[in-house]
Amino acid sequence: MKVFNGIDKPIDCQKPIVTIGTFDGMHLGHQKIIKQLILAAKKINGESVLITFYPHPRSIINSNEPLKLLQNQAEKINKLEELGLDHLVIIPFTSEFSKLTAVEFVQSIIKDKLNCHTLVIGYDHHFGNNREGNLAFLQANAKKFDFEIIEIPAKEIDAIKISSTKIRSALLAGTIEIANAYLGYPYELNGVVVSGKKLGRKIGFPTANISLTDTNKLIPQLGVYAVKAVLQGQTLHGMLNIGTNPTVEDSASIKLEVHLFDFNSDIYDNELSIQLYSKIRPELKFDNLQALTTQLQQDEIVVRNYFSLP
Repeated sequence: MKVFNGIDKPIDCQKPIVTIGTFDGMHLGHQKIIKQLILAAKKINGESVLITFYPHPRSIINSNEPLKLLQNQAEKINKLEELGLDHLVIIPFTSEFSKLTAVEFVQSIIKDKLNCHTLVIGYDHHFGNNREGNLAFLQANAKKFDFEIIEIPAKEIDAIKISSTKIRSALLAGTIEIANAYLGYPYELNGVVVSGKKLGRKIGFPTANISLTDTNKLIPQLGVYAVKAVLQGQTLHGMLNIGTNPTVEDSASIKLEVHLFDFNSDIYDNELSIQLYSKIRPELKFDNLQALTTQLQQDEIVVRNYFSLP
């Protein structure tokens, strides 16, 4: 897959089959659209192209309402590559860019830069200043723009009944299984292992403290989760605490600390990908470290049973 950060000059692409969208989370609904895009390209010996935007348009247009993302850029790129997309065009989204009319966007990007052969678009997709561009607009101007249009019908999109908003709500409620079902894969938190207070070592539960790669990433509800962690290609099982460590400190900041089972190596500064599977309990404040240790022992039993581990 070729990735273009910006689109300052025309892209060399054979019979481009194009779709547009932010595709935050790359959930099952998004995957359905991308698979249709790829299939349509193969039928005419063309190449599939996704035009997306960064930062997320809502974070620019509604700057007073911070938007936490389901995926950072690297995660989105990896998922699109897995699906088999040919070209990903990431357009920097700015206040100036948001003022482009639908006609200007189609002409300057889809026609002049991509020479689009076919545009694949959902029945409810909008683009351009004031969201004036939509399926009806494209159909009315099809001869002018001189490319074909493939509509993704309402019945296909609505049948899935998935949205990034529903996934965010599930994550913030701690219902990871629902979020994962919508996504079609486990929700991920990616970051770098940094130094912590090393308290976990003292009570027999050493943890890797994770500094997220992207601070705009949505963090699920506080609590303890059954997780898998990928470290240098190796998959490990463990339990993740998302919280403020109320037993040992009075902190307003949220920390991510993962205890990896049957593992005791120094992995500072390593990248770690954590896949969340199930929330096993809320974060609790304990009277002392012994009570905390006893609970962690019980948590480990629950998580090992969840993954059918010895």
